[in-house]
Amino acid sequence: MKKEEIFVKKFQASMVACVLSVTAILAGCGTNQQASGGNQGTTNTAAPAQTTASAQPASDKPVEIDFWYALGGRNGEMIQEMVKKFNETHKDIVVKAAYQGNYYENHSKVLAAVSAGNQPDVTMVEVGSIGAFADAKVLEDLGPYTNGAESKYIPGLLGNSYWKDKLYAIPFNRSTPLLYLNRDMLKAAGLDPEGPKTWEELREFSKALTKKEGDKTSTYGFSTAIDIWFYEALVFQSGGSILTEDNKALAINSEQGKAPIAFWTSMLKEGIMKAPPGEKYNAWDVAKQDFLNGQVGMIFTSTGDLRGLKENAKFEVGAAFLPANKNYGAPTGGANLVVLAKSSDEEKKASWEFINWMTDTAQTVPFSLESGYMPVTTEAVESAEMKAAYEKEPNFQVAVKQLEYASPRPMVPGYKELQEVIMTELQRAVMGQATVEEALQKADEKGQKLLKK
Repeated sequence: MKKEEIFVKKFQASMVACVLSVTAILAGCGTNQQASGGNQGTTNTAAPAQTTASAQPASDKPVEIDFWYALGGRNGEMIQEMVKKFNETHKDIVVKAAYQGNYYENHSKVLAAVSAGNQPDVTMVEVGSIGAFADAKVLEDLGPYTNGAESKYIPGLLGNSYWKDKLYAIPFNRSTPLLYLNRDMLKAAGLDPEGPKTWEELREFSKALTKKEGDKTSTYGFSTAIDIWFYEALVFQSGGSILTEDNKALAINSEQGKAPIAFWTSMLKEGIMKAPPGEKYNAWDVAKQDFLNGQVGMIFTSTGDLRGLKENAKFEVGAAFLPANKNYGAPTGGANLVVLAKSSDEEKKASWEFINWMTDTAQTVPFSLESGYMPVTTEAVESAEMKAAYEKEPNFQVAVKQLEYASPRPMVPGYKELQEVIMTELQRAVMGQATVEEALQKADEKGQKLLKK
């Protein structure tokens, strides 16, 4: 059994036990230690025995490391604030942080920098790309540095951290897709403000929320970018998988793979769903803006958008599980932190110290509360600060609860290119340029070539 599968199965079992044993909120699973969170300097007993002195070069000058990140806006500002605090409290290390654009842009820039020999020491990598980077020997094996520190992270978030049984990445800004609701709109339509629980309920809610002015639709019930992440979720909900068990072929040319496309296209034909225009994250931005403008009642987007949507909406924002088909299901997502293999030994030690600090409970609690991304340590989920936040704002707990039904993203080396192929074929089917069968057959043919590389 693969390492990531072991982590997911352990986590799913532990999450079920926890959900059954609590009443008001999820207390979390694992250690019973509580963190003070915020800026209280909480430490973790599982932290490695590394000290700041371990990164100190013989010259007594601080070690400088470059950190590339891929979050903009307020989330990016928070990263800069965290880096500043790290530098202030670690006099023997200087972290120079630089924003490189979104995940796609950062991915390309890192690979180009590795080829040119001027790569960063630490970077964020979208979880589905970890395998490709590790297989290309771009990443450093973190096992020798952690001294068991990986045990502090939520097991369900570690599925995309291992490649060929070696630890290459640490969870940082982690997410699952959620269903966001304009609760004011749902209440006005006489609908349950907690939102639809199944695909068919999503269809019914969308019908009730859609409004027309003459021949023009003024409000759509639902909108989602036709994106690989959301497609993965609907395949999982249909009882399917993206790749075969041996990871050597696509598994979506099946009833489970066809179901999401058929569902989306039927809703589009009914005029109750909007497929936002734009490529990749541009389409996400359109969907979020339509939601904030009251032109769409429900959308799929990341838990990392929770804080921003709540702060900018003029209505009550709700967050819910993605609706189920045969079952609930969602891919984990977001990005992990990695160390580049070409860095010097001193830079690698300093990089691990930085990653360990950035992802520890004292940092992940405030980052989660400010951004909406999930906390990444079990101690953080159990902390008094997170419990109080969940009780005050249940939306922040939805993504953590949904982890019970979550699966890692595929991360074989060819998947970065393959997901682009799948998205292209999904869009062809949705736009009526190909039948569902033709689109998936084309994706299957191209997938065979990419997965054999």
